[in-house]
Amino acid sequence: MLRLGILHEGYIYPRESRAVRDLMRRRMQLVQTRSAQITCVQTQFARSTASSPSSDAIKRMEPEEVERLLQDANVGSGVRANLAVIGTLNVQIKRLEHEILGQVKLAAQFAPLLSIDGIGRILALAIMLESGAMERFAKVGHFSSYARCVQSQRLSNDKKKGEGNRKSGNKYLAWAFVEAAHFAVRYNPRIKRFYERKAAKTNKVVAIKAVAHKLARAAYYVMRERVAFDEQRAFA
Repeated sequence: MLRLGILHEGYIYPRESRAVRDLMRRRMQLVQTRSAQITCVQTQFARSTASSPSSDAIKRMEPEEVERLLQDANVGSGVRANLAVIGTLNVQIKRLEHEILGQVKLAAQFAPLLSIDGIGRILALAIMLESGAMERFAKVGHFSSYARCVQSQRLSNDKKKGEGNRKSGNKYLAWAFVEAAHFAVRYNPRIKRFYERKAAKTNKVVAIKAVAHKLARAAYYVMRERVAFDEQRAFA
């Protein structure tokens, strides 16, 4: 099979970059934990006050404000515990970001990622560290599949005949593009309109995944051709 060229070789990530990649993964895990804590606070406020503060408001919330907004002492005590955890996570996330930025720089091939709405320097570094050598992705579909942005289905005559392994691909790269999609929807009007049209037809989860898929395809082309992101072509 090797002589015939039909044996696919696996990609071995460079040893010298593995430690900083794992540090970036730890930062992602802390961000996910912080998001879970923020959701807990929003849920508690929704139950107690029928209103849900934004994530930014929760990050800035002081214990004294909790006592003023929540009447039940036990509920307030639980929320203050959540806020204490969020504060600790904020410190550690910032520390890891500082260490990562001090160790690795964005390669020239990945620099155009910064032109994509929703992708800042940290997310660009995360995408670079998780993608590895882009030459191994011959087509855009291969990259978006690796980023878990496409469905794993087998179709015949437009009928679903089965599914592949849903866990194939890189879960950290998938998370990075979903995170970028949330920021893009928040700050880019064109992408927000695309998201709202998709959400009206399906639901918010499917819509945000559709935005992530668009961003993953755009990322592949801007990295391959080293050009700036064109939102009109990506979200026409």
